[in-house]
Amino acid sequence: MKAISYARYGGPEVLEYGEVADPRLGPDTVLVEVRAVGVNPVDGKCREGHLDALLQPVFPVVPGWDLSGVVVRPGAAVTEFGTGDEVIGYVREDFLSRGTLAEYVAAPVRTLARKPRNLSHQEAAGLPLAGLTALQVMEKVLRVRRGDTVLVHAAAGGVGSIAVQLGRHLGARVIGTASERNHGYVRGLGGEPVAYGEGLAERVRGLAPEGVDAAFDTVGGETLKISANLLAPEGRLASIADPGVVEYGGQYCFVRPDADDLLRLTELAERDAVAVHVSETFPLERAADAYRTNEKSHTRGKIVVTLGSNDRS
Repeated sequence: MKAISYARYGGPEVLEYGEVADPRLGPDTVLVEVRAVGVNPVDGKCREGHLDALLQPVFPVVPGWDLSGVVVRPGAAVTEFGTGDEVIGYVREDFLSRGTLAEYVAAPVRTLARKPRNLSHQEAAGLPLAGLTALQVMEKVLRVRRGDTVLVHAAAGGVGSIAVQLGRHLGARVIGTASERNHGYVRGLGGEPVAYGEGLAERVRGLAPEGVDAAFDTVGGETLKISANLLAPEGRLASIADPGVVEYGGQYCFVRPDADDLLRLTELAERDAVAVHVSETFPLERAADAYRTNEKSHTRGKIVVTLGSNDRS
């Protein structure tokens, strides 16, 4: 089958388009014909070796963790899905090798949920990793509830944009950092935008003089420090970018595959509580360009790689 793979660490230039072995279907896996794959910043970190201590590579590595596609055949022990079902997945294992940038993927059933009926494959492919990250942080770690004021960083990005929508759905007031060109987009999501850069703390204090009840850091470093200083008494802090968050009494979060959480995202999408903005698409053979684009600029929403007929939604 056709796939993207890399045989050594490096930048997008190490990605190769060509033939790889077809996946083997195990008893607890589902063979999926992939229609679209979401591009995530963590893919680049894995490809450059920055997560080597967490995820051992088995070269050649097929990158990618997100997918939207159609079930070709369920494994012998799988009862949740049947041939022809449309599914989404956050297909992460505890090593790097069998990713989703391929025509077919044998996905563990624990990584899948049914695809939202109202989303195209392109939109749905942008939901799993970003959506699970936002959901698990906002609901399980920060415990956002009605009446809270929540600060979300990079509010126009893949994770941030879904976190803003989830916060509004949970009844919170959401302040979101974003570049000025994305302020209208953040307002459309239900957030109150503030610009990055010097004076950020003062701008947030101007909107929330008593501090924020929860802060979701997606940047790390100085941004994390600013977030900690903006917390109200008993405020909660979480970061997906900087393990140093624990020094400020917060929690570091690494998203995990969870079929129940993924199904909840599907249901939220079908109720129009969560939407995915696809900023640009690339065919599989140009996946390296998709990563170059994603890594050189702040993307609004998601960049997606498409496979097969782009019209199959």
